[in-house]
Order: sequence, then structure tokens, then C-alpha cells
Amino acid sequence: MKGSCFCGSVTYALSQPPVLAAYCHCTLCQRLTGCPFVHTVHFEHDAFRWTHSEPHDAALDSFSLPIKPWKTRWRCKTCGVCVAGHNTKTGRWSVWGGTFERDEEGKIESWDSIKPTTHIFYGTRTLDVDDELGKWEGYADKSNRLG
Repeated sequence: MKGSCFCGSVTYALSQPPVLAAYCHCTLCQRLTGCPFVHTVHFEHDAFRWTHSEPHDAALDSFSLPIKPWKTRWRCKTCGVCVAGHNTKTGRWSVWGGTFERDEEGKIESWDSIKPTTHIFYGTRTLDVDDELGKWEGYADKSNRLG
């Protein structure tokens, strides 16, 4: 699986299937994206690698928020798109689904591997989603199920 920022200056590849693919409704994701929820996909540490020209940091800005200092996010210096995050508590990388490669019709190429299987942090949702996926207060199977 591969992906990039909007302008293509920052690219990445993933070598293993995700450990989590969900729609996240947390207030942090809402505020970082300006959207009611995001498609977040989490991978083990050794599954992720940058593939754009080295030095990789030349194309990237990194930032951490005081509310979650253990999570560092990287965004493209050219187009500003947040491409990936790394969580030092879990050792995992996360990417937003919209950054994955797409086919000629605009559909995500690896959709069957990364399609969301649940809604997380649904208690802070800004709108109801009527689908068959489980809805959780926090992480799936680690918090109260809301629906």
C-alpha cells in the first residue's frame, strides 16, 4: 500500500495490513481536519516507511500537541497535508485514509485492506452515522459500545 500528500512531495509505503481501520469521531481529529470524523488507519511500527527523496525531513514539518505529546504528526511543507502520525506509547503509525493512492476513477486502490470496520470516539460525534459498523465510546473492544 502506498500514499502521499496532495501535491505528491511526501510519499509513504506500508508493508503489512493495518491493526486498526476506523472512522474516528474524537474532538482532536475533528479540530485538526475541520471534518465531523476521519478515516484513520493504524499500522505496526515496522510496516511504515517514507519513500520520497532523502533527506525525508526536508519535505516534512513535524508537530506534537500539548494534549498528546506522545503523538508526533508529519505534514508536507509544500501543500500542508498531514500525512502520518507516530504514537510513542503504542509504537504505531497512523495515516488518514484520504492519503492512500487512488486509481483512475479516484477510488482508493487498497480499499479492501483499509476499509473502516468500526466507529471510535463516537460519543463526541457531531452527526449520527446510520451504518452497520459498531460504535464505541473510545477504542473498539476497549470501551463502552454505544451502538
